[in-house]
Amino acid sequence: MTDLLEAPAPAPAASGVPATPPRRRRPGLPFSPWHLLLAPTAIVFAIPFVEMFLASLTPASDLVKVPTPFIPSTLTLSGYASLFTTSPVLLWLGNTVIVAGSAIVSHLVLCSLAGYGFARLRFRGRNLGFFGIVATIMIPTQVLMIPTYVLFSRIGLLDSLGAAIVPWLASAFGIFLMRQFFLSLPLELEEAGLLDGCTRRQVFFRIVLPLAKPALATLAIFTLLGSWNDLVWPLIAINNDQAFTLQLGITTFQGARRTEWSLLMAANVVATLPLILFFLVAQKQFIATMTFSGLKG
Repeated sequence: MTDLLEAPAPAPAASGVPATPPRRRRPGLPFSPWHLLLAPTAIVFAIPFVEMFLASLTPASDLVKVPTPFIPSTLTLSGYASLFTTSPVLLWLGNTVIVAGSAIVSHLVLCSLAGYGFARLRFRGRNLGFFGIVATIMIPTQVLMIPTYVLFSRIGLLDSLGAAIVPWLASAFGIFLMRQFFLSLPLELEEAGLLDGCTRRQVFFRIVLPLAKPALATLAIFTLLGSWNDLVWPLIAINNDQAFTLQLGITTFQGARRTEWSLLMAANVVATLPLILFFLVAQKQFIATMTFSGLKG
């Protein structure tokens, strides 16, 4: 009788789970495969900024050539020297900082208060008032320019920095954003604070606002971008060069017959650089707020 040699049976896996064959490891990349797509895309988006910076260092004689050289033959700071000596660009930059700073502070205060009131407080006409505010988002900005101009002329705000600040004190989008965030918070947190003896104001400042940092950061970023780059309304309401914002001052270098390209490129770098530095410093918070604004609401 011949002995049959049988292969040993595989040992049963622990906990009754069938054993799976080990996976073969693929040769890994030192970076994510998405970088193969994102890196070229980032380069494409960075080309205009690089060209603007190089153009600001290009001599004025080379900027009028057709085609304009992408890389200047010589580097010069004459555009920046002329910008700071022939125009009050620092005054314009200071005005822009004042407008953007006032817009951010007022948005954070007024929009958070209004959003919390529409989200939690019970009063007659609450829903009607909220929908009336949100409905203003659908009105084109161009339709409101003439009534706003007439109103500002009657109260004496034209040709002053206040004409650029007042329209950015609050916005329907900011109120809507904060209301939607406050509605997502558990109501039990506020009820616990009220049971502990806190007033409604203490509940708002001590409990609700600390939890609203993502929404406040989102609102601050959107307000900064909008108020810093605002051009159309200041172009209509301000004619005094001492009250110009940076974007409005840049338009003075453009004309129908002649354009100061060296000054224009240097001024664009000055206007763009603060936003780039702000993004580099707060890029993690910026990405987090973009994710929040895309998922909430």
